[in-house]
Amino acid sequence: MVTTFLMGSSFTVGKIGLTYVSPLLLVGLRFTIAGVLMAIIVRKKPLPANISDWGRVFTIGLMQTAGVMGAIFLSLRTITAGESSILTFTNPLLVVLMGTVFLRIRYRLLQWIGAGVGFLGVFITLGFHLQLTTGTLLGLGAAVSWSIGTILIKKWGSLFNVWVLTAYQMLFGGLILLVMSLTMENPRLTINMASVSIILWLAIMASIVQFAIWFYLLNQGDPGKTSAFLFLAPFFGVLSGWMMGEVVEWYVYAGGAFIFTGIFLVNWNFAKRKEISLP
Repeated sequence: MVTTFLMGSSFTVGKIGLTYVSPLLLVGLRFTIAGVLMAIIVRKKPLPANISDWGRVFTIGLMQTAGVMGAIFLSLRTITAGESSILTFTNPLLVVLMGTVFLRIRYRLLQWIGAGVGFLGVFITLGFHLQLTTGTLLGLGAAVSWSIGTILIKKWGSLFNVWVLTAYQMLFGGLILLVMSLTMENPRLTINMASVSIILWLAIMASIVQFAIWFYLLNQGDPGKTSAFLFLAPFFGVLSGWMMGEVVEWYVYAGGAFIFTGIFLVNWNFAKRKEISLP
């Protein structure tokens, strides 16, 4: 509950942060600070052994952090935090498709039904039409990038200490986002108590603490039961946006309900099917 709350509420906190900081600079600072702090914490753990392994960590950071978070925070300029979170957290449904194509994982019929229900939910969330705006495309792009990152972690994750991988993929992703900020936007930073508090919250609570709890749960408990809680993240995204005064149309709630149902079906009975891996 805590980690999915931090995942979901970070959309709303991030949207508030856009008042003081330009999107790519905000998310770049968030993950660079988080990556540096976590790299210090894991400094005594085994690092990647060679250039190829460092390249793999860099690629994961490019997709899992830079791609996902860059798309999310750019989407928040034109769509609500609730809509962005719902679109982003369709990623478990995309993993079903990518896992079949790239990892040759065999999924059960119930999980394919779940994927279909989830994509129907995306259609409803977009207002029953296929006219995609820049914000919705970016939200879906975040889901695609996260799914690719999940596939890469599935293939390469066993090569690294999980805490070292987490630290350096965040650091590399944050640095990439800072470069993107300098080249793709006019960086803007207003330094005051509010902006500093938001950046620190996103870096520490919504990044380091969130990842620490998440990986602890994956290591200590059943990964399937843990992954099933991901459907709560977009709910918290919508709820926190509503608490901050965002107007959420009824079809966003309806689409979200379909997406939650789809994710639940994809994760159902996971423990008995160890070959299936979802984020």
